[in-house]
Amino acid sequence: MADAILDVKGLKKYFPVSRGIFSRGKDYIRAVDNLDFQVSKHESLGLVGESGCGKSTTGKVILRLIEPTDGRVVFEGRDVFELSENEMKKLRRDVQMVFQDPFTALDPKMTVGKLVEEPLIIHDLASDAERKKFALEALQKVGLDQEGIYERFPHEFSGGQRQRIAIARVLVLNPRFIVADEPVSALDVSVRAQILNLFQNLKKELGLTYLFIAHDLSAIRYLCDRVAVMYLGKIVEIGPTALVFNEPKHPYTKALLSAIPIPDPRHVPRRLVLQGDVPSPINLPSGCRFRTRCPIVTPECGVEEPTLITDEYERSIACHLPMEKA
Repeated sequence: MADAILDVKGLKKYFPVSRGIFSRGKDYIRAVDNLDFQVSKHESLGLVGESGCGKSTTGKVILRLIEPTDGRVVFEGRDVFELSENEMKKLRRDVQMVFQDPFTALDPKMTVGKLVEEPLIIHDLASDAERKKFALEALQKVGLDQEGIYERFPHEFSGGQRQRIAIARVLVLNPRFIVADEPVSALDVSVRAQILNLFQNLKKELGLTYLFIAHDLSAIRYLCDRVAVMYLGKIVEIGPTALVFNEPKHPYTKALLSAIPIPDPRHVPRRLVLQGDVPSPINLPSGCRFRTRCPIVTPECGVEEPTLITDEYERSIACHLPMEKA
């Protein structure tokens, strides 16, 4: 992508684990295993998959909240992993993260005003009067411009309002790229749509770029331009959202999409139920790591690990079967 704002190449994150009291050496959890993808300017890329597939770890490693094992993350031409501490601090003005649970992301002892002003203080931006002005503007952008809100505390708000405060903390720095890690999963169903609409509106108004991590496939379909499907630390399918949702190629993608509930009592969905459990990320299967649950497994799948192959529609899948049959 010529207009890529983020370029991830060969990204790996392995967590060492002890083999036991009486065993020497270590094993490794391969949480993120050789990821390659790009995100264009003003694009929303959705990252989906089962719990434990490495989605959240990917987002945290990209922002260097967790140090990588290997690979490169290039943001606007700069390798994030080669930046010094001071350079990384400057980069965080442009690259921010919205966390899953706003209650734990906000200091309960600080007022809303202090919470939103804090990023400006950390980065030594603006005077005291200007900081309050910028904080109020950020709160207004997320729909929290009620009288007296500045002096109230996080526990006085609902979950949806707390997530808006967390988003305001991010917006006050005027970032260009946001990693949103399950930002609606901790919220009531009734307010999820409001927060998704907020993300959509902010993207249009401020020209933001998102890496949107979620379990909720409906949220991904609504918000994201492209979607990447992860399984056990690997991307198995990535492409335009409409194409992946309407014509999924990888059997794992098909299984995920078949589980989406359809709000029509007359419709009987055809579920693709996967057999068996997700393998341990410490002891991965040989060849294709999805083969132990795949309904169309072939002998070749146990020998060689498939690589991502791109078709004429800019959709890539990692499967040994021909694309028209996968």
